[in-house]
Amino acid sequence: MAEGMNDLTKHVVDLRRHMWLDGVEVELRRLIWQIAVVGKYISARIHESNRKLAGFKNIYGEEQLALDRISDEILKNKLQHSGFVSQYASEERDDIVTIGKGTESYIVTADPLDGSSLVDTNLAIGTIIGIHKKSLFDCGRNSMVAALYITYGPLITMIYSAGKGAHEFVLDREGEYVLSEENIRLKGKGSIFSPGGLRKDWTDNHLKFIDALERDGYKLRYSGGFVPDINQVIIKRGGLFTYPALKESPQGKLRLLFELQPMAFIIEQAGGMATDGKTDILSLEITTVNQRSPIYIGSAAEVKMAGEFLNQ
Repeated sequence: MAEGMNDLTKHVVDLRRHMWLDGVEVELRRLIWQIAVVGKYISARIHESNRKLAGFKNIYGEEQLALDRISDEILKNKLQHSGFVSQYASEERDDIVTIGKGTESYIVTADPLDGSSLVDTNLAIGTIIGIHKKSLFDCGRNSMVAALYITYGPLITMIYSAGKGAHEFVLDREGEYVLSEENIRLKGKGSIFSPGGLRKDWTDNHLKFIDALERDGYKLRYSGGFVPDINQVIIKRGGLFTYPALKESPQGKLRLLFELQPMAFIIEQAGGMATDGKTDILSLEITTVNQRSPIYIGSAAEVKMAGEFLNQ
């Protein structure tokens, strides 16, 4: 925030003004704003949802809600006419889609509606976005320039980072994203944990790690949605989310491009860590569009502790 800006002024800074103050380059600033606007449309469609399945399966064999397909189309169409995006890769598509002329600066990855299976239970869900400036088939540390996620809950919030901290905005009644918290920083150690997967499928070392967290008094907080669980870790200023390697699925469940890289980018900007148990998520090379990885993400103490157990 600009020096001298008082608390009253801070709370009426909207997203566009904040990105200007934060020194985000013009094209990237416009792209992030356009994606944030898409969140308004997706939110409206969620509220209109009749909860019926679209009758399709996505490329991973999972049933797609009508909302998944609608959200993906809204996002692709908006980016196609943005003038800033050459390629689009989505969890709902089987390959990277060329949507520009090839001269545009950015490549966008998306999980258009993470946690859509929770819609009928009225739990929070979200949109996850990664923005790259090079080929997707590289490690995120070399290619990512920004990331954001939008949470559709009692409030619609967005946390973005363009490499200069992580910042939260709330969609107000006038339809503007207004600054809520700037430069969010996680504590070195948290008190909550969100463990994915079934206990019977966990590896022995992962089970020992979870048992240690329970003995240390960590509180279980797991919704089944990646966005709300990561958002909880960030807003509570610490803790851990994990979806580990499983006995029958050593690469876990979550996808590097669409879910893990963007969240790792944001968490690192908030002072946390994200690894697969050994290697930083943003240092993992991408070899396929649908590549998966185990994930340990959150406060540094918990992520380091996981590594100690997994490497015994």
